[in-house]
Amino acid sequence: MRIIVFGGNGFIGSHLVDQLLKEGHTVRIFDHMPEPFRAPLDNVEYYTANFGDPFAMAEALEQVDIVYHLVSTTVPGTSNLDPIADIENNLVGTIRLLDQIVKANVKRFVFMSSGGTVYGNPRSLPITEDHPLSPICSYGVVKIAIEKYLHVYQHLYGLKPVVLRGSNPYGPRQGHKGVQGVISTLLNNLLNNVPTSIWGDGSVVRDYIYVSDLARLCLEAGMADNTGVYNAGSGIGYSLNDILECVGEIVGERPQIVYEASRGFDVRKVVLDISSAKKYFKWKPKIDLREGIYRTWDWIKQYHKH
Repeated sequence: MRIIVFGGNGFIGSHLVDQLLKEGHTVRIFDHMPEPFRAPLDNVEYYTANFGDPFAMAEALEQVDIVYHLVSTTVPGTSNLDPIADIENNLVGTIRLLDQIVKANVKRFVFMSSGGTVYGNPRSLPITEDHPLSPICSYGVVKIAIEKYLHVYQHLYGLKPVVLRGSNPYGPRQGHKGVQGVISTLLNNLLNNVPTSIWGDGSVVRDYIYVSDLARLCLEAGMADNTGVYNAGSGIGYSLNDILECVGEIVGERPQIVYEASRGFDVRKVVLDISSAKKYFKWKPKIDLREGIYRTWDWIKQYHKH
C-alpha cells in the first residue's frame, strides 16, 4: 500500500513509519521539520511543508491509498493559551487536508484524537467511546470538532475515517522538555540531575501506553475496513505518584520533584476502555508500564552518549 503519514517525523509518527516499512508498505512523510532523533530514512519520501499548505498537500497526496493524520501544533497544556491559534492551525488545517483528500479521491483516513481530553472529567471508569464529551481545554474541543468534520466528510464524500482516541503515549524518541510526556521528562531530568515540576499532589491518574503498542494499533486500524471511534490506551490507570515510584525503582534513584499548584484544565482521572479496539482490530498492548519505562530509560541513556 502507498501510505502518507502527516506528522511522520514526530514521536508517534516515527514509530508508525517504522512499522509500516517493516510490513513492506511504500511510505511518505509530510512534516514541517526533520525528525529530531534520527537521520532521514533512505526508503521514505519526504515532503517538508507547513500543515495546512494546500498546494504541498495536493502534491503529497498523489497516488496515495491511506492517510494518517498525527499532526498537532499544540498540547493540552498550551492550547488554552491561544485557542484561536489552536483552531486556525489544527482545525482549519485539517479541513484543508480533507478538501485535498476529496480531490485526490483517497478514502481511508486515520486520525489521532485524544482519549485524555475529549471526555473531560469522567462520570465513570473505565471510559467507553460513548461517554459524554465534555472537554475542559481547547485541545480537546478541537479534537472533537475534527472528529465531527470527519463524520460530515464520510456522509458527503464517502470518506472512510477511523478515529483513535489515544491516551498518554511514552517511549523512545519522545521529546523531554517538560511540555508533554511526564515519563520521558522525569527520566531525562534524572539523568541530568535536575528537578521536575508536577502540578498538584501527584494523585492525578492517567492511562499510559507504550508508543510501539500505539503505533501497532494505528497500523492495524489503517489496514482494516472499520470506521468509527476507538479508544487507544492500555486500559490501566496509574497516578503520577505510581510513576514516580516505578521510575525510582528502575533507575535506583527517586526523582527530585517540585510540586506546583494544580491546573484547572487537568482532568483528574483517565482510564480508557479499550475493548472495542481489541475486538475489531485483533490488537492488544504488549508492553506493560515497568517494561516500557525500562526501555525508555535505556534509550535515553544511549541517546545521551552520542
